[in-house]
Amino acid sequence: MRNTLIHVPGVAGVDEAGRGPLAGPVVAAAVVLPEGFDITGIDDSKKLEPHRREDLALRIKSSAIWRIERAEPEEIDRLNILWASLAAMERAVAGLDPAPNYAFIDGNRLPRSLPCAGEWVIKGDAKYACIAAASILAKVERDRIMVAYASEYPEYGFDRHFGYPTPEHFQTLQEHGPCLIHRRSFAPVRNNEQPCLIFEA
Repeated sequence: MRNTLIHVPGVAGVDEAGRGPLAGPVVAAAVVLPEGFDITGIDDSKKLEPHRREDLALRIKSSAIWRIERAEPEEIDRLNILWASLAAMERAVAGLDPAPNYAFIDGNRLPRSLPCAGEWVIKGDAKYACIAAASILAKVERDRIMVAYASEYPEYGFDRHFGYPTPEHFQTLQEHGPCLIHRRSFAPVRNNEQPCLIFEA
């Protein structure tokens, strides 16, 4: 099947991974693909098998200008998930070197202080190769982070559901309550907060 994505060399594509989970960071990536970059196989990260995403991420990183940033649960709880995601996107674009002149942002809103001109693109990861490439880098990085957290918090199964609201995750929240990387502003987490026991000396 022929790739129908549009390749615009020199423009930053920006996307995030992890808006929906109950735990862990949201990760944003900004990618500038060069002239002549082979976009074969590049697609919305959600449509790709994990091993394919990993292979494509290596190819993107070896040829493109890219930057990955994250918003931790504390920032998500403070700003809300939308503004924390946009803040991470803004930091990703600001971290590109050299700086781009223009950026395509996946979604329907621009970050407040984007350091260059830009436009938002609904379902941009299905339209522009640079946004799809950013979605791949963001997804691969976030999965890596959550697998690492699975070793730190083995009872939660983060290496299986990556923090998303699955039946397994709901069950472990009910059994153990939230851990340090849970987003306490999210209702399923807030509703499973367990009271602290205070013992008098």
